[in-house]
Amino acid sequence: MEAKVRRIKLGTQGLEASAEGLGCMSMSAFYGPPKPEPEMINLIHHAINSGVTFLDTSDVYGPHANEILLGKLATKFGACFVDGKMEIGGGPAYVRAACEASLKRLRWDCIDLYHLHRVDTKVPIEITITFTVYARIGKFF
Repeated sequence: MEAKVRRIKLGTQGLEASAEGLGCMSMSAFYGPPKPEPEMINLIHHAINSGVTFLDTSDVYGPHANEILLGKLATKFGACFVDGKMEIGGGPAYVRAACEASLKRLRWDCIDLYHLHRVDTKVPIEITITFTVYARIGKFF
């Protein structure tokens, strides 16, 4: 018998989510070489069949390969690689470009959850969050 992941209520509107999610960072990068795609697809299906409703990915995993693999609903931004070094980004131009690129890779019209991977201390958090909200709904200044 397959174990089911516990569900939790979100707020007062009747929405629920799985109490645990599936972190996908090591599927396409980090913690060793990328894993075989068929095995990762099987793992994703197992998680979903077990009741997992949140798959955690990022534009930096792969980079980009993880979003392409998942092609689903949620991702995050705020870190990128430039000349092989990780840089943190939170400015309006980066947020917009990262969101548009993620939407293209995910092949989706909108992202249900778009959250900040790393805080860019050179940009006021209010600016990053404002542009994150506009990126999420597909409207920019």
